Amino acid sequence: MTTDGRSESMSARFAATPTADTGTPEARWREWFAARGGWPPAEVPVDRLVVMSAHPDDEVLGAGALISSAARSGTEVVAVCLSDGSASHPGSPTLTPRELAEHRHRELDAATTVLGLEPSRWCGLPDGRLAEREPEIEAILAGVLAEKPVARTGLLSVWSHDGHPDHEAAGRCAQRVGDAHGLPVWMFPIWMWHWAAPGDPAVPWDRVRTFSLDDAGLARKRAAVEEFATQIRPLSDAPEDATVLGPHILARLLRDREFILT
Repeated sequence: MTTDGRSESMSARFAATPTADTGTPEARWREWFAARGGWPPAEVPVDRLVVMSAHPDDEVLGAGALISSAARSGTEVVAVCLSDGSASHPGSPTLTPRELAEHRHRELDAATTVLGLEPSRWCGLPDGRLAEREPEIEAILAGVLAEKPVARTGLLSVWSHDGHPDHEAAGRCAQRVGDAHGLPVWMFPIWMWHWAAPGDPAVPWDRVRTFSLDDAGLARKRAAVEEFATQIRPLSDAPEDATVLGPHILARLLRDREFILT
């Protein structure tokens, strides 16, 4: 399910670049960052920040330092994890999908604790099928907003054109609900760094803002990511149990800055 040709094109580009491939190397991104110069700083001037992730790790990988900083500054952060993450290792001989979902739930709780956040709200929707559940996702998000209807609230979601169908479904829902309620919506890319290239015209670089991590913030984020054992290490020697987030992927997500699209 897509909303425009750009989304279809990005999904195709993501599918054509398996995550086991190197994708665009981090060294190439760093060279481009240095040559291009900086972006304006990311700001989330709200009292309540509702964070939407498609999978149990998205918010930590894409914006963990920003949301941790927001919480430490007094912003109420409400993280919502939509899917159960059970499809990350299809055909695994080690863990059933249900067992994998249980592992990933525990990992997410541990990671958010490291970042000083309240546990994410676990929705348990089917991993890989969020596009089929968009009305339900919008109802979930509207329910979270209804808890504090007068709060100065903003939405932060994985990017609606990130290439992964679940990421895009989450982003679309966040944008529609944000528009309906007149709320600011910010988004963070994850897989874009894998399939895109520096200066890629498919990416709205003029909308990019960055959040800089100090040494303590980067250390917290790295420690949080270490909690996702099922994703950053193999489950076993079986091919189906291979690492999902290899070093080439983590290098792009554990930088000294995070990137937010306005």
